[in-house]
Amino acid sequence: MKKTLFLSPPSFEGFDGGAGSRYQAKREITSFWYPTWLAQPAALVPGSKLVDAPPHNQTVEDVLKIAQDYELVIMHTSTPSLYNDVKCAAAIKAENKNVQIGFVGAHVAVLPEQTLQENPVIDFVCRNEFDYTCKELAEGKPSEQIKGLSYRDNNGNINHNEERSLIHDWDSMPSVLPIYARDLDITKYFIGYLLHPYVSFYTGRGCPAKCTFCLWPQTIGGHQYRSKSPEAVGQEMAEAKAIFGSSVREYMFDDDTFTIDKQRAIAISEHMKRLKLTWSCNARANLDYDTLKQLRDNGLRLLLVGFESGNQQILDGIKKGIKLEVARKFMQNCHKLGITVHGTFIIGLPDESRQTIEETIRFACEISPHTIQVSIAAPYPGTELYQQAQQNGWFNDSSLVANSGIQMSTLQYPNLKNTEIEDAVEQMYRRFYFRPKAIIPIVGEMLSDPQMLVRRLREGREFFSYLKERRNQVVSSVNN
Repeated sequence: MKKTLFLSPPSFEGFDGGAGSRYQAKREITSFWYPTWLAQPAALVPGSKLVDAPPHNQTVEDVLKIAQDYELVIMHTSTPSLYNDVKCAAAIKAENKNVQIGFVGAHVAVLPEQTLQENPVIDFVCRNEFDYTCKELAEGKPSEQIKGLSYRDNNGNINHNEERSLIHDWDSMPSVLPIYARDLDITKYFIGYLLHPYVSFYTGRGCPAKCTFCLWPQTIGGHQYRSKSPEAVGQEMAEAKAIFGSSVREYMFDDDTFTIDKQRAIAISEHMKRLKLTWSCNARANLDYDTLKQLRDNGLRLLLVGFESGNQQILDGIKKGIKLEVARKFMQNCHKLGITVHGTFIIGLPDESRQTIEETIRFACEISPHTIQVSIAAPYPGTELYQQAQQNGWFNDSSLVANSGIQMSTLQYPNLKNTEIEDAVEQMYRRFYFRPKAIIPIVGEMLSDPQMLVRRLREGREFFSYLKERRNQVVSSVNN
């Protein structure tokens, strides 16, 4: 077994590379998701180590000290961070000339040939669902025999092996939670709408929805939801309680759509109630009242819901599969049941205009989730949105992320400039949060929980600093 390091490399301040399909960028407030994509193969490789540099404030120099004795380094990358990650890989190789370095992640899964051609420092990339590809690399299996691998041979030629099948036996997949406990400091992970400290992880992968912008189902996870059984998840949560005790205040099931199988979700929630654990999950805005009530009665605190837009034509165009009236009813039920909702919205999707932006802002204020996140439409390679942008000439010269880490708009339309899309982000945040209906519940949170008081004050400072930085970035892009 090769001595293997799984690395989420250092990046710009506040970079959350694990944030998913829409927002691999600096966030409005300190926010870090767990590196589940790396933790899962790390759990398959005995003696491996997981380093998640951004939340632990580890520099390239820190990483070089760690990596100097490793034979195999597997790095997670993304489209916005690729250039930076390649520089880190080159620094590691300069110190450890015999190390093998490979990249995983959606970008390299979609563009393996281009990635290897343009970056000679990279020895291989793992395509698609790469867990067992990483395991076989660590075991020293010959490269030409490893499915799902693209690699550079001894003659410098690039080879692409046959695809690896998706994982279907998820009950056999080891838990990532012992890896978290061994290699990560859980107090370093913050999400504004989750209790702190929290733990997030997947109980399965894949999403049946066909949203044109969503990265993981179109590049790695696929559209078939493959998951652990409720019994296996219940056992895993019992182990989590034994590992973390009372130090974790909330568990987040980060599956793309945890509630797509309602009976499974209810069965898992019964285990959470038995273990007396508070939990949250991703959900679509179409769950019925009875299901919501059962989940709430079994310890559900919060739902993370992608509403995306307040315009039905835009929702239909991105194949969201949700009607606005259904989303309104869903939110009415959540308010009635006391379930907290964090709503996510996207500005700059196809057919966006000044009018549809206004409709989205009004819709968000109408349904009034507890908190919101406003992202800019990000056309990642491998997504249908990327193909549409290429075919229609929507791309401008902007990067997905500015040097500061602020998300920028790479898209513009005949009747809507990219700077208008960027400016709308601040408009939406201000109009949503500067309302009594939004402010009063947050103040109530602060008054009832001393930890939340300190945290919200910190987040408030970060939020206004972020808005100022975003405004300066927009002004700069206009002037240039």
